[in-house]
Amino acid sequence: MLIDSHCHLEYEGLVDDQGGVLARARDAGVQGFLNISTKQAEWDQVVATAAREDDVWASVGIHPHNADGHADLARETLFKATQHPKVVGIGETGLDYFYDKSDRTTQQALFRMHIDVARETGLPLIIHTRDAEEDTAAILEDEMGKGAYPALIHCFTASAEFGQRVLDLGLTISISGIVTFKNAKDLQEVVKVIPADRLLVETDSPFLAPVPHRGKTCEPAYVANTAQFVADLRGTSVEELGKQTTRNFHALFSKTRQQDKAPA
Repeated sequence: MLIDSHCHLEYEGLVDDQGGVLARARDAGVQGFLNISTKQAEWDQVVATAAREDDVWASVGIHPHNADGHADLARETLFKATQHPKVVGIGETGLDYFYDKSDRTTQQALFRMHIDVARETGLPLIIHTRDAEEDTAAILEDEMGKGAYPALIHCFTASAEFGQRVLDLGLTISISGIVTFKNAKDLQEVVKVIPADRLLVETDSPFLAPVPHRGKTCEPAYVANTAQFVADLRGTSVEELGKQTTRNFHALFSKTRQQDKAPA
């Protein structure tokens, strides 16, 4: 019983064999998939896959890398896209100062707009942050002061201090295959102490394949490897970790509990 809480099923490396990718994951015990969008041009395709597959859900949002190309995105456009029955989250969005592919002010403005829509809809915000801990935390704290909203940090690789700040805000933390890397000792220490009810696992496929698949195209099936590693770190069984993270996923992404399949 596992859910891949963050994958990109429409990306090269997965979309060309999407049926096989999903079948291999299901055989590995993966019972749900959150198919993430990173730009508006992907929204229709991401939602169509979710509408076709009972165990796939979708998000709509703009990755910070793509912020410059969406500087004029209307709030109403994002809000409208969230209304599809299989759209259960908003993002991924956030700040990336490592690559700086978009203007930082534009990234921040779009991030706040996503937060505003998450607050209105109640759909969780899926946050990407890299080399932007202070600004990310400051924006989250400022916006939380305007009214609560659900959110998670996806593919968490930040400091323990940042982790505590977002936990204090009520956020969830999602762990990718990076945790299995030899140079991820600091992250492994953080993973040991994340509250059990605030933990998710993901692949971010087709990126970041965990050990022993490192160097290969990552697939949702590999969330099983990450889950096993995390369970070992935390001194629990992979079965219990799978049950807990599945409960956490459905609690956070509460719209997933509406099982009526959307029309294609």
